[in-house]
Amino acid sequence: MKLYRMITGPDDSSFCHRISKALSNGWQVSGSASLTFDANTGRIVCGQAITKDIPDHDYSADLTLSDF
Repeated sequence: MKLYRMITGPDDSSFCHRISKALSNGWQVSGSASLTFDANTGRIVCGQAITKDIPDHDYSADLTLSDF
């Protein structure tokens, strides 16, 4: 099965740590990161899609993707 996640958050070190942790756990970057400005909070928001191949498992909507 192939899993997909979109990680979003403020443009700060915690966002980079979340992506780094996912990459360390075998996830791969999928496409370019995105940035947008949230006028309500005055902050830049980042987004990064990641994917991971999990052999010998079947997809289920009950999966907690961050457990992989």
